[in-house]
Amino acid sequence: MSIETTMTSDVVGLIKPPPVSRRGFMSATAAVAAGYTLAAGPVRAEVITTDTNDLQAGDAQIKVGSEDEMPAYFARPAGNTKAPVIIVAMEIFGLHEYIKDVTRRLAKLGAFAVAPDYYFRKGVDLTKITEIKDLLSVVNAKPDAELLSDLDATVAWAGSQGGDTTKLGIIGFCRGGRTVWEYAAHSGTLKAGVAFYGPPVDPANPLWPKSPLQLAPEMKAPVLGLYGGADTGIPVAQVEQLKAALEQNKKTAEFKIYPEAPHGFHADYRGSYRKDAAEDAWKQAQAWFKKYGVLS
Repeated sequence: MSIETTMTSDVVGLIKPPPVSRRGFMSATAAVAAGYTLAAGPVRAEVITTDTNDLQAGDAQIKVGSEDEMPAYFARPAGNTKAPVIIVAMEIFGLHEYIKDVTRRLAKLGAFAVAPDYYFRKGVDLTKITEIKDLLSVVNAKPDAELLSDLDATVAWAGSQGGDTTKLGIIGFCRGGRTVWEYAAHSGTLKAGVAFYGPPVDPANPLWPKSPLQLAPEMKAPVLGLYGGADTGIPVAQVEQLKAALEQNKKTAEFKIYPEAPHGFHADYRGSYRKDAAEDAWKQAQAWFKKYGVLS
């Protein structure tokens, strides 16, 4: 397999047979109308929806480099100019409704949350792609150096809009969970990160020089890792390996493994959603951000 279509462990964990019964799932037309991607499989009818009451939310363009403007979605408490900044690092499915809803959930907690669409340079809308293999050719071609630079630009933009970048956090899911670990090793201003089932180990890819495991000695911010014990793509042994490497390098990190939970257990739009694990993990994430001074 080429690098472009390599099945990374975050993707392996997603792939499972569709449910036999479609009861409890939206029709494809309804899912698309509601703003969800179809590449992840059938969309649950009972998705979590967060309103924009008392929020300022919407689309933005973030200047990256000299030429480009990166699309983003943001949500913040209305009238709060010095809200702490939390970056939302998306899965491979693009900036679709689940990621936007997570952004609003964080804004309801008092954050200026921003979800940048850092795959935009390929000129394709990832939310409209229905086959995972077609997504991989785009997302696996994203160089880490460019990704980290895009995240720095996102932070700078949030600061220019009145966000308090001295209280900076990042949260990410699947591939975005990997992004959290990568950014925690890169950013000197990050206060805390929360990684939902981000792969500790990468497949060989020259665009990704170091995996989270290899970056353990370079971590600059405390990270909370939330993983599923039944994740078919990320073995618990790999998570334990990352934990040991961080301990060995005297880095601040905590891990919680939900024994019965599969990959994507927080994704309330997918069949992988596990309510108990998702709700507990969200509480753990809030507590982590409070502990390290991101949320008050």
